[in-house]
Amino acid sequence: MAAVGVAAALVLTACSSGDDGGSTGSDGTPEAAEITLWLNGADTPEELRDYLKTTFEEENPGSTLVIEEQTWDDVVTKLTTALPDAENTPDVVEIGNTQSPTFTTIGAFRDLTPLYDELGGDDLLPSFVEVGMSEGKNYALPYYFGSRYMFYRPDIWTAAGLEKPTTLAEFGESVTALNDGTRSGFAIGGQDWRNGISWVFANGGELAVEEDGAWTSTLSDPNTVKGLEEWQAVYQGASNVPATERDVAYWDFLNDSAEGGAPAAATIMAPGWARWSIGDLTTNDDGEEVRDGMADESKFDIFALPGVDGGIAPVFAGGSNVAISAQSQHPELSENLLRIIFSSEYQQMLGENGLGPANAQYVDSLGDDKFAQTMIETAAASKLTPAAPGWAAVEAAFVYEELFQAIAEGGDVTELAAQYDERITPMLNGQ
Repeated sequence: MAAVGVAAALVLTACSSGDDGGSTGSDGTPEAAEITLWLNGADTPEELRDYLKTTFEEENPGSTLVIEEQTWDDVVTKLTTALPDAENTPDVVEIGNTQSPTFTTIGAFRDLTPLYDELGGDDLLPSFVEVGMSEGKNYALPYYFGSRYMFYRPDIWTAAGLEKPTTLAEFGESVTALNDGTRSGFAIGGQDWRNGISWVFANGGELAVEEDGAWTSTLSDPNTVKGLEEWQAVYQGASNVPATERDVAYWDFLNDSAEGGAPAAATIMAPGWARWSIGDLTTNDDGEEVRDGMADESKFDIFALPGVDGGIAPVFAGGSNVAISAQSQHPELSENLLRIIFSSEYQQMLGENGLGPANAQYVDSLGDDKFAQTMIETAAASKLTPAAPGWAAVEAAFVYEELFQAIAEGGDVTELAAQYDERITPMLNGQ
């Protein structure tokens, strides 16, 4: 997997993003055909999939839409193989926002610039638009966004005489004070860099920068080092989760144990949808035992991670982009599918299902409660990882997991930053 970015560059170099392909009838409409949409994981609910399929087939008589679900773990590898193959390529694909540059920079996707304004234009989430661009053109556009914020136990905080923090330093002090050796003040695994880089961004640091087309890892930048050192202090002072852990189901840590004992953490950081895994157990209308979504506000609450001087700290935004394969034999039908995805109806459906709509005009579909508002506010302040051609290879090689574990274990941040800058810079440039 470490070579995925390089392999993609080699395999996809010959892909063309400007060939219209396809065929149209005498009236100018695309000829009927079957097109394929790849969606990743179960994030897109069945209701939305059914809507896409039904609406596409109603608006394109005689054509059919096949939706195939891929797994996040191997989607980059599968795209590397499938996209260059005109006979077997998916027509439209969902791709992680941080994975987009690996393919947008080598001509793997169709140029969507002519559709940009029609599909939402400047109302589309800017950071996701940027990561889907190459040389000023749009090759991947936002599909949906998610954001992360702090879930906490106000009963525990209040008992300790603590209130919601207003600065990043105050947060660190509070969660450290809440760590009793058994219960984490702030539960975070040592390898959990996707949450940890919020401390880098909050201190004005960057992971990498581009100059004249070349990318350079900037872990050694003083602001980045400062952020990493602050994260190290928070991890070591507040978390009891091992340094080797990542992708932990932190939401379970806030719930009382099955025997009614104390929770394993007073605070966690997680995407907004984690709400429905937190709270007291209740029985739904179907007789199923579920969490109540933090209905007891005296016991469960949320806040946005505060910035260094107050306000909201930039956090890493989750979510996906969507693109058309440059080798699609049905580009016009594929564009029609994008028109449905970016329609007001579908954008609102995304929000109603807890997924941040790509178009800012429809964020009110998320609701007006504190969960929706915090999600919108943190997403507005969010940042993405570098839009470098080799970023997917960096992720696939678990380089940042290694770095953050070493920092969590007490390594010298300045020395580690220099070491990993040397390793990461060539990977960013596909070397």
